Amino acid sequence: MANNINQFWITGNLTRTCGDNERDFGYIQQTNSAVANITIANNRGKKNADGTWGSEVSYFDVRIYGKTAENLKPYLNKGKQIAVDGYLKQDRWEKDGQKMSRISVVANNVHFLESKKAENSDSLPKLAEKIK
Repeated sequence: MANNINQFWITGNLTRTCGDNERDFGYIQQTNSAVANITIANNRGKKNADGTWGSEVSYFDVRIYGKTAENLKPYLNKGKQIAVDGYLKQDRWEKDGQKMSRISVVANNVHFLESKKAENSDSLPKLAEKIK
C-alpha cells in the first residue's frame, strides 16, 4: 500500500506560555521522552458580508517531542510568533460511550519569527545548534 502525503505548515502566535500548567509539558513514561503541547492562534484575512475585510482566528494544537521540546520549552512564551512544519495526526478514544476524535499537528521543526529588532538583540540563542 502506498503512503499518502501528510505535510502541514502554519504560522501563528502562541496562546499561552509552555509550562503554565502540567498538560503543557511533561515526559512520556514508557520512553522518558519529553513532550510539549502548545496552541497556535492563526489569523486569516477574510471578506465580511458587508464587503469589508476582517480577520478570522483559528486555533491549532501542536505537539513537540524529544530534545526539541526540551530545548524550546524556555522560549515558548505567550504571544511569540512561530512557524511549524509537521504532519496532522488524528487521535481517537471513547468517553462515556461516545466516540471522540481530535486532530493535532505533530511538529517536525519549529522556527521563531521575530522582528529585525528582536533578532539583533541576541534575545534568542542559536537554537538550531542546541537541537542537534
